[in-house]
Amino acid sequence: MTKPVQRQRIVALGALSAMCKATLRLYAEEGARIVVAGRGEDRLKALATDLEARGAHQVVTWDTDLTNCQDARAELARMTSAIGGLDSVLLFYGTLGDNAKAEKDMAEARSILHTNFTSAAEWCLAAADLIESQSHGSLVVGGSVAGDRGRQSNYIYGAAKGGLGLLVQGIAHRLVRCGGNAVVIKPGFVDTPMTASIAKGGPLWAKPEAVAPIIKRAATRHSPVVYAPGFWRWIMLVIRAVPTPVFHKTKL
Repeated sequence: MTKPVQRQRIVALGALSAMCKATLRLYAEEGARIVVAGRGEDRLKALATDLEARGAHQVVTWDTDLTNCQDARAELARMTSAIGGLDSVLLFYGTLGDNAKAEKDMAEARSILHTNFTSAAEWCLAAADLIESQSHGSLVVGGSVAGDRGRQSNYIYGAAKGGLGLLVQGIAHRLVRCGGNAVVIKPGFVDTPMTASIAKGGPLWAKPEAVAPIIKRAATRHSPVVYAPGFWRWIMLVIRAVPTPVFHKTKL
């Protein structure tokens, strides 16, 4: 008797982000069932068409503002039901915002913190509940090396990502007893629309397609923090080790 094909069932929150799209293309090549959630029905449909052309068995579009969900648990349950279950949740939406503006404008600061931490935390906790209830599955969350040490240029965004990273590490600790998995991905410089305003070039910059295999592998490994590419672990180790008097003389 032929064994049934085991297709991965993926819910992608922030599916239109460059890193998430690149990762979903890898899953599509394996015939996955995928929910692509985010804002913009036309763009979601275009992504669905692309993923289906690459081999995805099923793609469900979910046009919604992820930062303004009234009941993340119920919404995630509906997404999961649409593809017949859940193996992985990918959470990769966010905004850099304007740090200089946010220092003076509380509405801008609130927007950065809510988008990158508060709303994302609600989805993470909803995913943790679901994974725990079924005793398997993974939560893979887009963090940032900016969360490793506060720097004057982007400390509000960094604070949100740092807090999110600690939350995901706590969820990983919670889920390990039931066979679940949670991991925060900490990219360095990645060439995406979100970094369009930043000058690019040099060996520290990566393309989303180079980061995607790292993200996909992380879903199956019990390591709560993964740097992407891996050399950022050592770069950030050095940056965290710089003595405060020396660090405060820099303009990072």
